[in-house]
Amino acid sequence: MTHTAGTLIDEAVVARTLGRALATGGEFAEVFAEDRRGSLMTFDDGRVEDLSSGRERGAGIRVVVGNTTGFAHTADLTEEGLLAAAEAASGAARGGGGGVREIALSRAATASPSPVEVFPAGVEKERKVELLRRADQAARDSGGAIRQVSVHYRDSRRQVLVANSEGVLATDDQVRVRFGLSAVAGGDTGMQTGGEAVGATMGFELFDEHNVEGLARSAAQRALLKLKARPAPSGQVPVVIKAGSGGVLFHEACGHGLEADHIAKQVSVFAGRVGEQVASPLVTLVDDGTMSHEWGAMAIDDEGHPTQRNVLIERGVLTDYMWDWLRARKDGRPVSTNGRRESYQHLPMVRMTNTFLMNGDEDPEEIIRQTSYGVYVAQLGGGQVNTTTGDFVFGMTEAYLIEDGKVTEPIRDANLIGNGPEVLRNIDVIGNDFAMGWPGTCGKQGQGVPVGMGQPTLRVRALTIGGTAR
Repeated sequence: MTHTAGTLIDEAVVARTLGRALATGGEFAEVFAEDRRGSLMTFDDGRVEDLSSGRERGAGIRVVVGNTTGFAHTADLTEEGLLAAAEAASGAARGGGGGVREIALSRAATASPSPVEVFPAGVEKERKVELLRRADQAARDSGGAIRQVSVHYRDSRRQVLVANSEGVLATDDQVRVRFGLSAVAGGDTGMQTGGEAVGATMGFELFDEHNVEGLARSAAQRALLKLKARPAPSGQVPVVIKAGSGGVLFHEACGHGLEADHIAKQVSVFAGRVGEQVASPLVTLVDDGTMSHEWGAMAIDDEGHPTQRNVLIERGVLTDYMWDWLRARKDGRPVSTNGRRESYQHLPMVRMTNTFLMNGDEDPEEIIRQTSYGVYVAQLGGGQVNTTTGDFVFGMTEAYLIEDGKVTEPIRDANLIGNGPEVLRNIDVIGNDFAMGWPGTCGKQGQGVPVGMGQPTLRVRALTIGGTAR
């Protein structure tokens, strides 16, 4: 479907606001208006703990003069409020007087990659709560060792309008639904946790595709299985990463280093390396905001440009970085539609959308059979990354030993330690079972945005496991 500007701001008011923003000599002006609403429900210890909803509306005005950016935001979407914000942003960018510029806006028809069938706002609260109850019960029924269960549901609708002095006028309507659960099991080895989550840029029809009882049982079984886990090995071993579960590693350890602001500041290990072989020839890394229904999918980025598919590394060769408008303008490059912001109260910056490694040719089961000893990572957790060096530490929240070409016993939670560029170079086989992982929120400079991550099953020749076994 196509999106229209709707009732956020009248088109003539947008044009006058841009004109006012340029009145004191601004070179570029932009209006970003947003209407965001959503609901959150949590179910803990067998009862509803939180049942909340909220709405936020406003606009951010950006004015650029040379290398200086002025920015102001307001919750007042009247013409008076917008003009005042435009004057404030313009004044911050440059003082002085200088007439009025008229802006001719050209509306862009933007097709959504994620059409919605059932808007969550139209679904009764009781029906949503029932999902939580069913999941809670299914997790508790999975075994007597389950001590705690926590379930959450979240939905959001974000309608945006972006217009600028280059004539851009574009809108988007983004609907997202997320469901997640964690289960805690208790035993002789202490308390162990298992989790599961699904989310998509779609409506309540998400639950036509995913069974909440199945998700709950999966989370509970992870927790129960970890009660029997043995200490993780320590030292360097081959590591096989399950499809969909390791995308966060490539997002954090490689993706952030390919964002143009990090490149400009020379705080990325990939700076100045376009055209170089930076990864195994098996590796093709892509960022794609057009992926239908994925968590980072959008019709436009937060600067009004229709999202696109960007190949960052192709067959091991670094082909390009990710760009927002400001960095692309400075370097004389086309935008890659990676300008994103958390809300109207924030300036856009270079951010990923859906970032993933492309499929290979190998049977994933054969990858395991070809590994005489190592670790099979079924789920990675959070971690820390130094973008300047590429060094990282990630927690393994579900992992197993590989012995004699077979996945055997579960191992306790431990850290996976390595270096992003080295991992890219040391990938020696990639499976044909591509999958996207859990929906994520990427934090950068205090802003969080929804992102998708994924990869097929693959093997890294050697990674350091920070376990305790000798």
